[in-house]
Amino acid sequence: MTPRDSLSLAAFALASLLGAPLAHAAPGEARCAATEFEGARYTVCHAAPAELELHWRDPDEQPYRRFDALATALAATGRTLQFAINAGMYDTEFRPIGLYVEAGEKLVKLNTNEAAPGTKPIPNFYKKPNGVFFVTGDTATITTTEDYLAAAPEPRLATQSGPMLVIAGELHPALIPGSADRTRRSGVGVCGEGEVIVAISDGGVNFHDFARLFRDSLGCDNALFLDGGRGVGLYDPETGRNDVSWHGGYGPMLGVAK
Repeated sequence: MTPRDSLSLAAFALASLLGAPLAHAAPGEARCAATEFEGARYTVCHAAPAELELHWRDPDEQPYRRFDALATALAATGRTLQFAINAGMYDTEFRPIGLYVEAGEKLVKLNTNEAAPGTKPIPNFYKKPNGVFFVTGDTATITTTEDYLAAAPEPRLATQSGPMLVIAGELHPALIPGSADRTRRSGVGVCGEGEVIVAISDGGVNFHDFARLFRDSLGCDNALFLDGGRGVGLYDPETGRNDVSWHGGYGPMLGVAK
């Protein structure tokens, strides 16, 4: 890390702790830092939409499953994985449950299913409205699944998950203040003038508090839950972080490589 990078990270962390607006990522730069909101600690990374990539399977069409496996594959092509986060929910075969578009190719279709009648509790993915994070050109967007279906965009990358956390500046109506449902959570927001911010809680938080992190601390008008509990993970070589999923691996991964 250069002295300039060290200063940038320190400034970013200080601004976060003081509640100041986050600086936009400079072109070609991705940053992760610790922050705190209402007594809970998080790791927050931000990047320009044009930098982001989705990765799921290797050239043999096998899921990478581990961040370091993806990093090794990229290194073989002369690229460095700067950071990555699990990019949404997946089944026992590490296949994305919902829409998945990588490098402009739709590999998994949009999932408009409802939870099976009588299912309790309703799985997070099916807590409607759920939504889609996608990038078209240099623009990132998070929208509900219904609005995505109506708009029919042709994104460069897209991942579907649920529930939505923040919708046009409002919290998802089903999120409960003070809920005892606390676990580690990860999510993504489109914030400020269009930067992308991903966040992972370092400990257990409920959905309401996690959504408020994005809206009230990070300034995101729209945010989407990605995963929780044992499926949460982050790769950040700057801090030596290389999380391993307790599920035996991750499915899709969202990150920046140079």
